[in-house]
Amino acid sequence: MIKLQRTLLGIILFLMIWQVLAVCLDARTIIPDLGAIYNELTVIIAKKTFLAAVVSTMGKVIAALLLTLLIGLPLGFLLGINNRIFDMFRPIIMVIQAVPVISWLTLVIFAWGIGYRGPIFITFLSLFPIALLTTVSGVRNLDKNLLEMASLYRVPSWRVITDIYLGSLLPFIAAILDVTLGQAWKVILVSEYLCGNSGLGVLILAARYEVNPPKVWALTFLAVLLGLITERLVKLFLGKVAKRWAI
Repeated sequence: MIKLQRTLLGIILFLMIWQVLAVCLDARTIIPDLGAIYNELTVIIAKKTFLAAVVSTMGKVIAALLLTLLIGLPLGFLLGINNRIFDMFRPIIMVIQAVPVISWLTLVIFAWGIGYRGPIFITFLSLFPIALLTTVSGVRNLDKNLLEMASLYRVPSWRVITDIYLGSLLPFIAAILDVTLGQAWKVILVSEYLCGNSGLGVLILAARYEVNPPKVWALTFLAVLLGLITERLVKLFLGKVAKRWAI
């Protein structure tokens, strides 16, 4: 309860500072007043196009995260248990991690044009190295005594993988999701803005063409809120999974 009160106080303080800056600076193209943003919010939420944009963006975020986990976790596990393969793949991983998002955007536009595939692919490439390297770190930090004990008592391989490896990797999987969720929303929105044909990023682009700063900020606040809600739901889900695993 106290934590919730502090959070609400922080939000109120932020809004007060925003409104003071909006009045003092009188720079409506940068910091519009809260009344104008609220009016835009009510208009945006009432439109059917907003719900369709939310569903589109949310679907891309989920698809990118699933791709990242389904490819990054198994490959990270393989590289974590085999140093030779890791040394071979490390330069490729570093290149993927170092390439700027704008370069991927350009290549995606050349390959697929404007559409839904580009944002998903670009977000996957942005998150994949994080998921892979975090998984490698988790496998390498595994308690070796557990593996020796399992070998001594001849525990079946599938039990070693599910109970020891996956059980030990749960905190690292939670860390992957914690780090990548926020980044996934950011990269998806930027990708939609530049090479998407639907979603919140496209609505922000339309607001830019309209030269409507309050609408840009209204959509931005909604995107942030959706990202925070998604992050909270995922944390609750992971908490329940961890409890069941412990049992």
